[in-house]
Amino acid sequence: MVRVLLLTLALAGMIAMSLASFFMPLNGRTTGEIAERLPVLFMPAGYALLIWIVIYLLLVRWAAFYWKNASGKGRPSRRVSFLFIASGFFHISWLAAWHYGHFLLALVLAAGYLLALACLYFQYGPGSRQRVPISVIFGWVTAIFISNTAYVLTYYSWSGWGISDALWTVIMMTIAAAAALHVRFHYADIAYPVVFIWLFIGIAVKNGFNEMLVSVASLFLSGVLLVGIFFIKKRPA
Repeated sequence: MVRVLLLTLALAGMIAMSLASFFMPLNGRTTGEIAERLPVLFMPAGYALLIWIVIYLLLVRWAAFYWKNASGKGRPSRRVSFLFIASGFFHISWLAAWHYGHFLLALVLAAGYLLALACLYFQYGPGSRQRVPISVIFGWVTAIFISNTAYVLTYYSWSGWGISDALWTVIMMTIAAAAALHVRFHYADIAYPVVFIWLFIGIAVKNGFNEMLVSVASLFLSGVLLVGIFFIKKRPA
């Protein structure tokens, strides 16, 4: 029961911090306003952030399952509890650092957030319904880490080793798509790659005709992931 209560408090803290970052806003700026300050191409259109509503609804269902089974075999393990609470800590700390302009620290915290969610993800097997909410937030935080990396590099005027921003963006999207296909194939996960389809379409919408290379690559990779979801399956051993 104590573990479930702590999970619920961590989730409530995450939701409260997200609402504060979008609507208060923190330090006088919303998350979207900060993102728009720099010309980062690996950044989806604002509507893509609505995925947080889906994420939190799924996580509420995830926590409700543990409340329902708090005294039975379905209660969360110590490891699951610790990892989710850790991810909640990183979520709150990352948003605070981001909104107060400590972008390098925010990137480090995003890495911790991603690591905690990765470890949490592997606590569930392919057939577990409880894995779906974790898959979705894991996928989105993977995207956040990549976009934050691009933002920090732009903020510090990284030269890109002579490679254009558009080409670097395509390279990052390709790596992200490869990671999504890896998860789809090896862990029989559909939710994780779907998150990246949502992301890539958002990137295409944001960049439009101004960055045709990025937009076309985004839509192409979305198609690749869609094909992967339906046709890439690991054969039983």
